[in-house]
Amino acid sequence: MTFSEALAEQRWDDHRYYHHNRVNQALHLVSALSFIAAYVLLAIDPFAAVMLAWLVAMPSRQLGHFWFEPHDYDEVNQATHEHKEAIKVGYNLRRKTILLTIWALVPVLLYFQPTLFGALDRPEGWYAFLQNVSRVWLVLGFAAVVARSVQLFFLRDVRTGLVWATKILTDPFHDVKLYRHAPMQVLRGEMWERQGEHEGERRTV
Repeated sequence: MTFSEALAEQRWDDHRYYHHNRVNQALHLVSALSFIAAYVLLAIDPFAAVMLAWLVAMPSRQLGHFWFEPHDYDEVNQATHEHKEAIKVGYNLRRKTILLTIWALVPVLLYFQPTLFGALDRPEGWYAFLQNVSRVWLVLGFAAVVARSVQLFFLRDVRTGLVWATKILTDPFHDVKLYRHAPMQVLRGEMWERQGEHEGERRTV
């Protein structure tokens, strides 16, 4: 496959295995718009960008996976939840749980170790403390992408890791395209995607 074909395949697998529920899709739209705004803010106000990404975009993105998507046998794809988790290229639910736990523990760590063992300036006041939290969260975000990409270099191959990193960084734009109608579908009571609805986009998403 070409790079673009491999990217389309990873996107398709991610969608068909993990995005059946309309509420999850709507939350992904909220997350996508928040991440796009964070991308813009990163060059203007990094503190606001990180807070928007980690306190709005990331939780709304993951909430649907944990609470709205079924974790039993997937009749549509004829796959068990365990099988999907095992073949997940990026962060499956177990790896996401670890990442989110680290994220949640960062403020706790900085409360007891304000300078992070000398890596940060000692904060004077709560705003400075939150700025330090945002700095660590920013590093954590980049590290999460780089670490999994490099891991995939060895588990699969270099191209798979680069394709996955590209997918993660461009997912917000793709999600807007794919899930822009989800909020209205939820309001109409259409809580689950119809089988084969996005089949035509299998090689183009």
